[in-house]
Amino acid sequence: MRRSSDIKPWAWVPTLYLYEGLPYAIVNTVALAVFKDMGVDNGTLGPLTTLISLPWLLKPFWSPFMDILRSKRWWILLTQILMAATVALTALLLPLSTMALLIILFTIVAFASATHDIAADGFYMLALDRTRQASFVGIRNTFYRGGLVLGQGVLVMIAGVLQRRGDSVEGSWEAVLLLAAALLALVSIYHFWSLPSPADDTDHREARTAGAILREFGGAFRSFFTKPGVGWAIAFLLLYRLPEALSLNLLYPFFKDGAEIGGLGAGAEVYGLVYGTFGVIALLLGGILGGVYASRKGLRASLWPMGLALALPCAVYLLMAILQPSGIPFIAGCIVLDQFGYGFGFTAYTLFMMRFVDGPLKTSHYAICTAFMWLSMKLPALVAGYLQLSLGYRGFFTLVMISCAATAAAVIIARKKVHYE
Repeated sequence: MRRSSDIKPWAWVPTLYLYEGLPYAIVNTVALAVFKDMGVDNGTLGPLTTLISLPWLLKPFWSPFMDILRSKRWWILLTQILMAATVALTALLLPLSTMALLIILFTIVAFASATHDIAADGFYMLALDRTRQASFVGIRNTFYRGGLVLGQGVLVMIAGVLQRRGDSVEGSWEAVLLLAAALLALVSIYHFWSLPSPADDTDHREARTAGAILREFGGAFRSFFTKPGVGWAIAFLLLYRLPEALSLNLLYPFFKDGAEIGGLGAGAEVYGLVYGTFGVIALLLGGILGGVYASRKGLRASLWPMGLALALPCAVYLLMAILQPSGIPFIAGCIVLDQFGYGFGFTAYTLFMMRFVDGPLKTSHYAICTAFMWLSMKLPALVAGYLQLSLGYRGFFTLVMISCAATAAAVIIARKKVHYE
């Protein structure tokens, strides 16, 4: 195995973060689309997708133990192989699978993906010095978004094309998942050769014990919840993204459902193109602009513009529910506006977490914040589908616009109640 100095970052950083994005999209978007196409109602979609994504909430609890077991390179390769094999198995069993089996298989992919995230981010810091870490942060983020485009854009589009040409729901998703598994397997094989072996990337079983890690984690957990203003900070984390959290899981059903029940009737093909592709690109551009804006204005001064940019563009979904457009350019324009605003506004959320946790235990405290970040999206998703079934799409997206008041409240909290800079 070659050391870090022997392998250029361009040989592995792009593919590592492309791999990080693709399984996330498979669990959080492709699985939702599979369940919807197989007849799961909108109310049940929220609890199902929340259940299979639980590993991202729980990963801070097992991440400290990974260091004392094996190297981060070992964990990366193991989880990549596991993901490729499980996605392939899901595809092969799809025509015969019960819903319970599909949930188990997607949850395994989620668990492996969450573990891979931990290992990949740690490996990145070990394999690159500080200068190259800074140089490649934009590259890693771009290729991560590329993995999302591939998963929630290209793969969903292909499934839509196959269904339009006459393939069954099961047959179309079987082909798509086999394609995804083949790609994951190829990249996994490539990483056996391309990933360097940093000198510091070893297990620490002699230096640290499980008991010591538990005590450290407990101390970090207690210190987080005794930080000044922690209750207000948690309120901000839970409220800021409420409009997006309510609407996110209902977007594919909104595209898929027919006009007679208030949907667009556009199908998976259009969803993959405009939301999974154009939308992700707009999200990335919005995030880049948000970073530049916040660096010039400061976080506190950026909160109102960013909060409004995140929340108010959700009005495009209410507009589409009222007009029920069929033209792809109009639909795409609405999605691009919403996702650009979300990318711009989400910058404030990320910066708030970074500022709030700044201190000697910032890594552990940031991991706890990411758990609240997960809850902020998944708790509303549990009830969003049932609300849509009760209110219809027009009523539901009206409720989403009313929930923009929660974003405004979160901004006021962050500006008035929490000290972070």
